[in-house]
Amino acid sequence: MQKNKIKKLNWMVYTGGIITAIIFIIVLIGRFYTPYDPSAMNGQLRLAGPSLAHIMGCDNFGRDIFSRVVEGAGTTLTIAVLVILIGASVGIFIGALTGYFGGVVDEVFMRVCDLITAFPSIMLALIIIAILSPSEKNIIWCLAILFIPSFARVTRSEMVKQKSQNYVKLAKLMGAGSFRIIFVHILPNMVPVLLPTITIGFNNAVLAEASMSFLGVGVSANKPSLGRMLSESQNFLVTGAPWYAISVGLAIVLLILGLSLLGEGLQQWRRNR
Repeated sequence: MQKNKIKKLNWMVYTGGIITAIIFIIVLIGRFYTPYDPSAMNGQLRLAGPSLAHIMGCDNFGRDIFSRVVEGAGTTLTIAVLVILIGASVGIFIGALTGYFGGVVDEVFMRVCDLITAFPSIMLALIIIAILSPSEKNIIWCLAILFIPSFARVTRSEMVKQKSQNYVKLAKLMGAGSFRIIFVHILPNMVPVLLPTITIGFNNAVLAEASMSFLGVGVSANKPSLGRMLSESQNFLVTGAPWYAISVGLAIVLLILGLSLLGEGLQQWRRNR
């Protein structure tokens, strides 16, 4: 039974890791080189079908879809990385302090987290962006703030468990200060818990950015984004150019699939440890 669990875990982690790694490598290469300029228009190639020269075809402005998908994936992943970097850093810091010290500060921060999570995250993000005006910077900060509570809750819950362990009591007896115990002794032992949370959070950040761009409140219109491209491609799905929507949709599905498998595999690995 245990061997079957390990095999399933390995399949999910390895498959998700391989898919995600391939996409990241393509996006990284795309930062320096794409087959065509993602913004270059060519009226003669308007809605041209897939070919050896344009493997995903061309859009309604004659732009190479593959080059734009690579550029759009880079935009989406960059935003997701920054969102998780900010949200996870702040959330883990708050969760670690509130979980370790408890008291009034713990109650205040947890009630604030309850307030934020009481609203549907996408709806709240749309309201904030509508007030602040759509821009890449505003999307990053908005989503980062909305992701803080999830990281804070997971970190706080695990911190409460860890602070009663023998290695923490031993560190206290040896004269270690509270912050040293939190950030040097406890947090490194929480990596198996935080890693799946960060992976799933990254997946959710990609979905959130793509959803907002799909609704027209994402990055600026002159910058490729997977969500915006999927929205634009709908007009041509049944009018002779289905490859536009299929290519963009497939890129989003593969990205989400890779991250989902990786996150779920890591969660199972944590449960089976």
